[in-house]
Amino acid sequence: MHRTPRRLLGGLLALGVVATAGACASDDEGGSSPAASDEGWSFTDDLGQTVELDAAPERVAGLNDLAASLWNYGIEPVATFGQTSAEDDVAFEGRDLSDVAIVGSSYGEIDLEALAAADPDVIVTTIYPVDSSGDIPEGTAGYGFNDLEQEEQVAEIAPVIHIAYRGSAAEVIDRVVELAGALGVDTGSGDVADARADFEAASEALREAATGGVSVLPVFATEADGWWMAKAPDDPQLRLYQDLGVNFVDPGGEGYFWNSVSWEEVPNHPSDVLLYSLRFSMTPEEIAAQPTAALLPAVQAGQLYPWKYIGPDYVAQAAYMEELAGYLTEARKVS
Repeated sequence: MHRTPRRLLGGLLALGVVATAGACASDDEGGSSPAASDEGWSFTDDLGQTVELDAAPERVAGLNDLAASLWNYGIEPVATFGQTSAEDDVAFEGRDLSDVAIVGSSYGEIDLEALAAADPDVIVTTIYPVDSSGDIPEGTAGYGFNDLEQEEQVAEIAPVIHIAYRGSAAEVIDRVVELAGALGVDTGSGDVADARADFEAASEALREAATGGVSVLPVFATEADGWWMAKAPDDPQLRLYQDLGVNFVDPGGEGYFWNSVSWEEVPNHPSDVLLYSLRFSMTPEEIAAQPTAALLPAVQAGQLYPWKYIGPDYVAQAAYMEELAGYLTEARKVS
């Protein structure tokens, strides 16, 4: 999510996975399941590349979004990087980060020496398609890397595992559960089973709240970059909510993921509810202070709620879906 504005802040770029000492990555089109035996450990990621190690990895580093999700399953990262510091990321709210090396706090800026010092066994990241087809062509980068050279440098520290962020978040969540299982988590019972039950209950709560039919528009807005409206079918998190019945406004436009318009055009896109991004976007007060945004029915009704970029896991998604269900229940039709 927030793909194009985050590109404005740092960018999505190229692909690279390089073998490391004691590890290798190879293309494998035949499957995506993990394997562990006396002969070692392997996991095939969503680029069809198999990471092989002498033993199951114990020290995991990676992109904030995916590292936070794995932590929700009990895997504490040794290092994180992303478009913001983990200290400022809502996904890590309440976490003790004292033992986590924060090696990047803006997109594409990774302290390679600090990452190497954290001594990860594997590095995990997401990867996005380039259009609504969901295809990830050769040359597409794992998310969080500034360019091909940087990803190759990172992969020299430890092999990189890519989880595709496409389709519905329900599918992405399944893949993250597979990865967690490969990393030694009991995903069939205990805390993960409880989290799955909470997720299912939250899904039903959101489905019920969505029956009210209020229209919802997720936005990323800055004075400099203008008004960016998300296309729910292109964002896995929003698509999950849409599949549960949330009535997202189609913002139009021909581009993938976003339709961006000037401030003058903002009144042409009304909704009952505005979800404002918590990453780099304007606050509700700043949005309401914009003369054209102030004309929107949702702004006039005070129906602006946070759009949290939440990782692909049962715990985080259940929590936000409960929040969103509350917003939709509280809101009234005004457009």
